[in-house]
This record gives sequence, structure tokens and C-alpha cells, in this order.
Amino acid sequence: MNKQLFFVGFVVLVLIISSCKKTSTSTTNNSIGTNWVNYTTTKGLVNNSVNALAIDAKGNKWIGTESGISKFNDTTWTNYNAANTNNGLADDNVTAIAIDGKGNKWFGGFLGVSKFDGTHWTTYLSITSVQAIAVDAQNNEWVGTQGNGVSKFDGTTWTNYTTTNGLLNNNVWTIAIDAQGNKWFGTTGGVSKFDGTNWTSFTKTNGLVDSTVLRIVIDSQGNKWFGTDFGVTKFDGTNWTTYTTTNTNHGLNGNSITSLAADTQDKWFGTWQGGVSKFDGTTWTNYIPVNAFNGTASVPVYAIAIDAKGNIWFGLAQGGGVSELKK
Repeated sequence: MNKQLFFVGFVVLVLIISSCKKTSTSTTNNSIGTNWVNYTTTKGLVNNSVNALAIDAKGNKWIGTESGISKFNDTTWTNYNAANTNNGLADDNVTAIAIDGKGNKWFGGFLGVSKFDGTHWTTYLSITSVQAIAVDAQNNEWVGTQGNGVSKFDGTTWTNYTTTNGLLNNNVWTIAIDAQGNKWFGTTGGVSKFDGTNWTSFTKTNGLVDSTVLRIVIDSQGNKWFGTDFGVTKFDGTNWTTYTTTNTNHGLNGNSITSLAADTQDKWFGTWQGGVSKFDGTTWTNYIPVNAFNGTASVPVYAIAIDAKGNIWFGLAQGGGVSELKK
């Protein structure tokens, strides 16, 4: 009896100590419920392995997969590939999507870059191994590549930037553009900021949790969020704050960040481990939509996009399709 009382007292003490250590609240939702909708090839998606997502001004979802592009207007699916576009799409394995101010869609793959104006396709085969595309306020396209730095296209001329110019590393994973027009490039060597003239570099020495930066998003307050294989780091222009599974009490679902997005209130983190974490600045919420992952929670979340209604769209790798979390 005394041993039992001692054990109960010990457990209560551990629970009290554990609760005192918490720095944020974590909630896990393990079921898809009524707010989740999953889309796969059975509904019209061209391929279930999704690499990229973008939403245009009309609300159309553009989904880049390993075997082409799907456009979804919430009712009808339209699929594009190299064959049915007469090679207008440079590569069926679409790794990046961006939409410019004129509504043109830009698609990147390992074999080149393609522009689609809704009728005509234009292909640029000089830029290969594309990993990221972003469009600035002047409608310049910035294309990050694997091994050849970043290239800017002004509608006429391509200009290439590499380590020779000031880029930290020629392997560019991700690109984000802030309200001041600065370009932020996530590379294998850290983050490079380019203001059009000067380059500024940020590495682990400055405060990054890891030098290989896979994803960047800029929130409504101008904070930069850098996703790595070892957690995510926030930079407010002065201070660096890192979040990992450990210091968030597993509020962050996994440390390997494969996608990032931000709405007016929340930051969304897709992970290699197969879950999605939402952070509102105080509370972490984890989502593991089991049906959406075909019965497993281990499918990486490669892309996140937010529509005008606030619905969150997730692109899932390895056959998971697309999942929509309805607000």
C-alpha cells in the first residue's frame, strides 16, 4: 500500500513538473472529420504525387504533380501534360508554380520553365533543374535552380546570379519576396537577401537552426520564417527564434519542414513526417488527416496554399493527393 501511494504521488509530481515546463499549448487532431476533403485521381487529379500548389485570382487551384498539371475550379478538373500541350509544358514532373500579375501561370521542372497565358504556352529550356519560382511587383520572374543559382526574367532577358555575384550557394530551394521588394533565397548554405544591388548573407552564425533552408514564408507582420530539416527559425529583422519538436513540446509535428504558408493569423508547417502544424503565436495545433494520407500519417506535405475563403489546401507526396481543410 505504501509503495502504491508513493508511486501515485510520484506520477502526480511528474505531471505537475511537466506542465510547468510547457511554453505553448499543443493539440492533436487525428481524424479528418467533416472539414476535410481529399482529392485523388479517382476524382480527376492527374497524379496523386503532388509537388506544388498555387491559387489564381479566380480561385482556380493549379496543382503540379509528377505527371503533369491539374487545374481545379471546385467543380471541373482540367489536366495538362507535355503530350496534350504539344510540349508546351516543358516537363511533366512539375516542381514549382507561380502566377504573375497578368494571370500568367509559370511552371518549373527539371527540363525547363513554361508559361501559360490560358491559351498559349511558351517554353524556356535554357533554365533547368528548377526548384522554386517567385514573381516580384515589377512582374519579373525569379527562378531558383539546383546547382545554377537563381535567374531573373524581365520578359525579354534572363539574368543569372550565382555565388560569383553574392549568392551564398548555387543550390536554391526556395524564394520569397518581402513588401520592400527584397528577394530572400533559401539555399544549401543559408539565406541570401538581395535588394537589387547588395547581397546580405545569413547562416547558423546569425541564428538559423540549420544552413540548408528548404522553405521560406513571410507573414503579414513581415517576419521571415525559414524551414529546415532541423526545425523552423523566425527572423523579425533583429531577433532570431527557433522552434523544434523539443522546445514546442511536440507542438511542431516534425523538424523536417517541407512546406510553409501564412494567413493573417496563423502559420502553417507541412512536414516530411507527414503531419501539418498550425501556430497562432501561442498555441500549436497538429493535424493528421488519416484518410487523406491513404491510411498513413507518414506522407510528406510538399505544398500548402490558402484560398480567398480561408480554406487550406495541402499537396501530398508519395501518392497522397490533395487535401482541403475547410474553414
